[in-house]
Amino acid sequence: MRKLNKLKPVPMWQQTLWWLIRAALLVFAIHGLFIGSVTEFLMGMFSIAFSHLWDMFQLFGGKSFITRVGFFSQTLLNILLFFGCIVGPTLNAKTHFEYANVIEHFWAGLIATNFGYDLAVTMQGQKRHLSPALASLFSLMFSIMIGVAWEFYEFTMDRLYGYHLQRSNLLSEEGLVDTMIDLIVCGVGSVIGMFLIAFRRTGIIGPNRKAIRAKVKARSKQDRKEELEFLGIADE
Repeated sequence: MRKLNKLKPVPMWQQTLWWLIRAALLVFAIHGLFIGSVTEFLMGMFSIAFSHLWDMFQLFGGKSFITRVGFFSQTLLNILLFFGCIVGPTLNAKTHFEYANVIEHFWAGLIATNFGYDLAVTMQGQKRHLSPALASLFSLMFSIMIGVAWEFYEFTMDRLYGYHLQRSNLLSEEGLVDTMIDLIVCGVGSVIGMFLIAFRRTGIIGPNRKAIRAKVKARSKQDRKEELEFLGIADE
């Protein structure tokens, strides 16, 4: 029987935040049962499941690359789940605030680029170095793909089950405008997230900048040497 990978240590403040958000989502789901809202209940339960995504990677990923994705992406995802399930709907129902959807898509873009960068690096493997520029480009494309996939989901749910996720009907452009705003906001979040994660992973911002920059330069120099050797060109 294959031995499962040991779980990576998660900082206590992040673990505490995870469990507080899970508790809030559980209360949200139970509230849905009491008021007869099956949608609210299922939303809360599915969100709780996604709040364990990183743990599931570790348990069910075995020895695959997915187990090396960092836990910080889970923290960002949990914040999005909390905002999307509890804060956003509450603001929409109890106040005149109309921009919760914009914040959600912007935050989703940031999260997806962070996850996409980690995914690109881990897929490349521990023994093969991936250029930060290429990993950043992958993270941007990955994030935009997630935004497009979400709009596919909204359109499908509206057409099959009569939901109003895109705020549209067949004879108006309101749905098109809503979709494009969502994609543009997600794109802006993706671009900003791409630069933030790239700058952080190359030592331009964040802690231990000097050590990280030195490591990145050493890897780039080694990559350049191997490339020239492969092409049969002397390094001048």
